Amino acid sequence: MTAPAEVLGLAEQRAAARAAKDWSASDALRDQIAGLGWVVTDGPDGYRLAPRPPYDVAPGLADLRVPVGIPAGSCGIALLVDGWPDDVRACVAALLAHAPADAAIWLLDLGDVDGSGGVVHELAAAHPGRIVELHCAQTLDQAGWGKATARLIELEQAPVHVLMDPSSVLTGDAISPLLRALDEPGVVGAGWQGVDVDVADDWRSFIAAPPGEVDALLGYLMAVRTQAAQATPPHPKARFYRNADLEWSLMLRAAGGRLVVPSADLPVRQDRHRGYHDSDPQVRDRESRRTYDRLLQQFRGRDEIIHPRPAP
Repeated sequence: MTAPAEVLGLAEQRAAARAAKDWSASDALRDQIAGLGWVVTDGPDGYRLAPRPPYDVAPGLADLRVPVGIPAGSCGIALLVDGWPDDVRACVAALLAHAPADAAIWLLDLGDVDGSGGVVHELAAAHPGRIVELHCAQTLDQAGWGKATARLIELEQAPVHVLMDPSSVLTGDAISPLLRALDEPGVVGAGWQGVDVDVADDWRSFIAAPPGEVDALLGYLMAVRTQAAQATPPHPKARFYRNADLEWSLMLRAAGGRLVVPSADLPVRQDRHRGYHDSDPQVRDRESRRTYDRLLQQFRGRDEIIHPRPAP
């Protein structure tokens, strides 16, 4: 659908204002375009115009606001929605069936990839007061995993923030055991799967850990005390999720928190993990390596921050 000439003219004026770094004029022109029923988004190849959807879209993460009337509840459960709308539907359906009834489900649509913004809006309309919809014009690639996750943590209203990937699908109540685990002294995070630093390998790798205290939690499903997460959010340079959950875990441990996996039998299944298998391999490998290199620079050799090992 081609935008009318008036809208195209305003978009060209806005592009010129941005090139001149006249941000106030750029914002005013964006609002004029929105008033005519269109949304303009920016990318590396220029701007894109699309008909305005029936929901508000924030231009960037900093512009996101908490909708009025969201109950705090026992926890907030947050998903970054980066396309794959069928996966989002399946994950949310399982949450509605099995998560605590007072838990708010936060869906952050990033860039309306594959029409996911419309699906998020549809789910929120069908479950008012339970699903919180947020829409951002930036894609996850543009926003970055660390900054997007940190922004949701900033907006959290509940005492516990649960982050999960849409590939993680509850088959029973896996959230309540995580919340109970946070009642243990000093525990700030609890998750479905955990790993330990391979000290014998000079911190070059992590190995799967049994239930109990762990060095790091995997971001497929993990709950963190909101106060601790707000004080120590994920690293803002973590653009891709892989290794970013390990880095964040060690940051939480370095701040004095303990991390645990409460059970080996939490009722969760993992479907195809799109974030890994369907991402650009070059971007995935480059950003994962950058994050792991930063992790080593920050923490390598700091054995005092990992959990005590049993005596040989």
